[in-house]
Amino acid sequence: MKSDLIDQLSPVLFIPHGGGPLPLLGDKNHQKMIDFLKMVTPTLGQPSSILIISAHWEEDKSTITSGQSPSLIYDYSGFPDEAYEIEYPAPGSPILANKIYTLLQDSGIETRLDDQRGFDHGLFVPLKIMFPDAIIPCVQLSLVSTLDPETHIKIGKALTDLRKERVLIIGSGSSFHNLKAVFSQDTDAPDKKNEAFENWLIDTCTNENISANDRETKLIKWSDAPFARYCHPREEHLLPLHVCFGMGSSSAKLVFDDKVFGKKTSAFLW
Repeated sequence: MKSDLIDQLSPVLFIPHGGGPLPLLGDKNHQKMIDFLKMVTPTLGQPSSILIISAHWEEDKSTITSGQSPSLIYDYSGFPDEAYEIEYPAPGSPILANKIYTLLQDSGIETRLDDQRGFDHGLFVPLKIMFPDAIIPCVQLSLVSTLDPETHIKIGKALTDLRKERVLIIGSGSSFHNLKAVFSQDTDAPDKKNEAFENWLIDTCTNENISANDRETKLIKWSDAPFARYCHPREEHLLPLHVCFGMGSSSAKLVFDDKVFGKKTSAFLW
């Protein structure tokens, strides 16, 4: 059982955000994911602000959006015109951005503020489903381009105090991200490699019998998991989970375990 203290902290959520803008364009392969995002939102309380760690932003050091009114970055191609007309006018939060900057600096993590960078689809796609009014201030945090898992866990640990301030933390990526496999295989066919990795990931994140140190070691060495590189030829969609784990400090709860684009995909809540 989690302590009362943990219950009072803001949630930390790792979610899939789907394929580009498709969840906002009525794509049937994303319906279960959309239903989940709508269902989980009322359980997250009333956040004062939202921090998103998106798979779609990498920098040489941990970088934070600090603009007051970030624009949207339509970081995808080949979609209908409506995909480039999506609006999500959520305000930024320079105050939260500076707080994140200070926490990272104090933990010895190289960081910088960027008041020009907008919000990519790792933010506006899920949040338009979850918080369609777009009134909650948002900040985005980049991945570090080394893609080192231990670095991203350390970033999460450095930011744990945000959970005491009603900041909702969302890692936006996917537990499965092999586009070649998605588009070359029958979406109804079972994928044993996908299932094996998902089973490993679910056990690693949720098994209360695994010690904190062992859980961290397993996530640092995630590429040793069954079919890890099949599920993540490149790990940028997995690493937001490592930041979430660093902030979560305990076993997670499995809150989504279903198919997105025919592949088993998981979401976790701390």
